[in-house]
Amino acid sequence: MARKLLLTICLITGFLWRSYTQQNIILIIADDLGTDYCGFYEDAKDTANMPNIRAMLSRGVRFQNCWASPLCSPTRSGIITGRYPFRTGVGTVVAGPTSSDLDTTEIAIAKLLKYNAPVHYSTANIGKWHLNQQTNQKLIYPNKYFGYDLYCGNFLGELTDYYKWYKITNGVGDTVTTYATTENVNDAINWLDTIPSNKPFFLWLAFNAPHTPYHKPPDSLHTVPGLTGTTQQITQHPDWYFKAMIEAMDKETGRLFQWMAANNKMDSTNIIFIGDNGTAKRVAQIADTTHTKGTLYEYGVHVPFIISGPSVINKGRTSNALINTPDIFATVAEMAGYTNWQNAIPGNVTVDSKSLMPIVTNQSNVIHDWIFTEQFTLIGDPKDGKAIRNKDYKLISFDDGHQEFYNLTADTLEENDLMPIGFTSTDLTNYNYLCNQLATLVGTSNCLSVDVTEPSDERNNIMLSPNPAGNQLNISIDESLSGAQLNIYNVNGELEKSIQLSTQNITLNTSNFSAGVYVVEIKTKEATVIKRWVKM
Repeated sequence: MARKLLLTICLITGFLWRSYTQQNIILIIADDLGTDYCGFYEDAKDTANMPNIRAMLSRGVRFQNCWASPLCSPTRSGIITGRYPFRTGVGTVVAGPTSSDLDTTEIAIAKLLKYNAPVHYSTANIGKWHLNQQTNQKLIYPNKYFGYDLYCGNFLGELTDYYKWYKITNGVGDTVTTYATTENVNDAINWLDTIPSNKPFFLWLAFNAPHTPYHKPPDSLHTVPGLTGTTQQITQHPDWYFKAMIEAMDKETGRLFQWMAANNKMDSTNIIFIGDNGTAKRVAQIADTTHTKGTLYEYGVHVPFIISGPSVINKGRTSNALINTPDIFATVAEMAGYTNWQNAIPGNVTVDSKSLMPIVTNQSNVIHDWIFTEQFTLIGDPKDGKAIRNKDYKLISFDDGHQEFYNLTADTLEENDLMPIGFTSTDLTNYNYLCNQLATLVGTSNCLSVDVTEPSDERNNIMLSPNPAGNQLNISIDESLSGAQLNIYNVNGELEKSIQLSTQNITLNTSNFSAGVYVVEIKTKEATVIKRWVKM
């Protein structure tokens, strides 16, 4: 009897294991889509028509706080390897000598599923690649080095024309005239139709849409009224065309979903939908367009993220967990039943990805205490730097030495940098925490080591202007601080200047100060007031 019971348990366990590991996985990437056009996000404004993506919400979990990289290639490299850009070397768009390709020695998620997972997956990457230069020998890289049975799409970051473009299929190039978004779904369906019913698949479907060039999609794919398609109208109203391109992408995604349902694959397939970075400057719905795609501000890195499908327990949820797009790597591996994927990673390789399956299965809502993103170029750019945030605060540490610090709970648009304003004790606690975590992660520190305190919240009794400043800094204090000691410290806590204030207004020559962040301290017997000053 016991033997019979044991055999039954083994059969049931084997069946459940087989069912779980054979769940299919589709990753859908929208290019340059932030949350501002997605009506299912809190900061959405003039939204695009996305009924098919929206339908994923009832079958899944929506993530409110997902960070990508500010640009296409670093986000893709992070997903495919589970590693931050400073580890892969891909810190900006792959384009010419000022950027680096994704190294062929990286361990790719498709490679793990194809060769190492308990059940070996069929794998395809369809659409935008943008991880290697488009040279003849590199066109086969997705197949040869990164684990894809099929690659078909465009290698470059941008199509010259959605209606006539150069398509690579397993290393061979040809010009096609099918609308690119439609062609991507055609390729996906044609490939899925070849997969045996008993073999699981992983499909990476990376649309170019809604990335430039802005254009009028086929009339059957959108409902945006009044589009003429003329250069003049596109220039004047790029957002109209952006919305039409999003809707066309959604409609073609719906066609894929319909095919899957008709072929009994929908109920066994987990689907992940993301944007690869924030919305581009020309169409972003924010007043300060210097905070959009290509920057470390929220409108550059905050992206839509949904997971739907059979793995999701208690569907229709929203999670406020802090997550990164590199987390897709571990999540996909564990969705495939490959729970010990770490064993396939060499000991000298650090993978930053954390599986989101505890959230997907409704067992936990905490994955990270903080999340990280960055961008860098080989020649240097003023926007280069690193960003880290916890639940409430965000620190941006730029490569030129200056920092910005925001309370995201009170200041979602990042309009009030706390560095020049001054810190409360809560601000300071969060700053120290984030800066120290960042220093531990990347191995270098730009943290202010001065033990700063602010006994009161009276921040307006000292004014620094301009801030940031060039070679001159004007300091104004109120009467209560007359006779105070003024000290200026650099980021290493070293005293740069100290004077006794004899008047309420003073102008300092700061030409001998190096560019960076400084602490301006005004001390009296009764109080100490701290301000942040940035020297440009």
